[in-house]
Amino acid sequence: MLVKQLTAEHFRNLQTLCLQPCEGCNVIVGQNAQGKTNILEAIWLFTGSKSFRGAKDRELVELDRPEALLSMDFTAAGREQKAELHIDKGRSFTLNGIRLASPAKMAGHFCGIVFSPVHLQLVKDGPEARRRFLDAAYCQHRPGYVTVLGTYLRLLQQRNALLKDARFHRDLEGLLDVFSEKLAAAGAQVWAARQAYVRSLTPVAAEIYGGISAEKEKMTLQYRSSVALPPQEEQWQACFLQALADNREQDLACGSTGVGPHRDDLEIQIDAMPARTYASQGQQRSAVLALKLAEASLLQQTTKEKPVALLDDVMSELDPARQEYILNHILDWQVFITCCDPGPLLRMKSGQQFRIRQGRLLRE
Repeated sequence: MLVKQLTAEHFRNLQTLCLQPCEGCNVIVGQNAQGKTNILEAIWLFTGSKSFRGAKDRELVELDRPEALLSMDFTAAGREQKAELHIDKGRSFTLNGIRLASPAKMAGHFCGIVFSPVHLQLVKDGPEARRRFLDAAYCQHRPGYVTVLGTYLRLLQQRNALLKDARFHRDLEGLLDVFSEKLAAAGAQVWAARQAYVRSLTPVAAEIYGGISAEKEKMTLQYRSSVALPPQEEQWQACFLQALADNREQDLACGSTGVGPHRDDLEIQIDAMPARTYASQGQQRSAVLALKLAEASLLQQTTKEKPVALLDDVMSELDPARQEYILNHILDWQVFITCCDPGPLLRMKSGQQFRIRQGRLLRE
């Protein structure tokens, strides 16, 4: 999978940009607030996902401009393709001349992995960031999961609204039974997808982390469900339904659903200790990198193509040995790396370097 050309108009501070990267390592150098990360964000949007920085669609458009336009020529599935993205209050895609029904329909057509300092939330923050990582990664791995997850979240929202009303109208509790049954069925599918992905991700991420740390440290992953699930997957739906029944009075009091996949967590440990609490900044960064590189490895197994790697300020907080491992690991990928100081990247024997200043890109 290769980006051949990216053009941008009025996207963030990129007024007019045309990037023609090489097939190997593309280093984008510049001081802070010049637009380095904006380029990675523009490429990432073509995966069909939202901004990895958590920005709303309208915030992606240059101030005082009505819209932003992005276009990307890329190679995927053995052929040349072209996608265009129009952003105003929302996002709309055209792929190979065909208008897509929603941004989610881009999932699976162009695949990438992204690492940014904001992804340290994976380790530092609460469970929501880790659930979001699992769901976003699996949507690229199996695009059909977008529908499964969307169904669950929609039913969850409807059940929560009903819980708020049922506190004052107990005659609605019969309807609550109907939504609980539907939610249990959808939740079992979400669990099946997430847990299968974690089983595949764990050994790959552990091996990569071992390489990053020169085998001095060990990373482990464990999916933690808010419901005590039995080993037999076919029993999960009934188990979830029972948990909803057991928790009903508390749910009615709170006006929200207290158990289910939306309350789960992915526990990350370094040397058997919770990384969130005990890992150093460098260890936390290494753990996120291991997860992202493992995500890329699983994507490659599925698509038979290497996803594009987008690495934002990846070398900060890493010692030279860890930097060396990362550089060697991504040697035969198409990679986009941003940095203020290209010093550590000069060890790479091939690639292309660009410099950005006030949203304008200069090839070096």
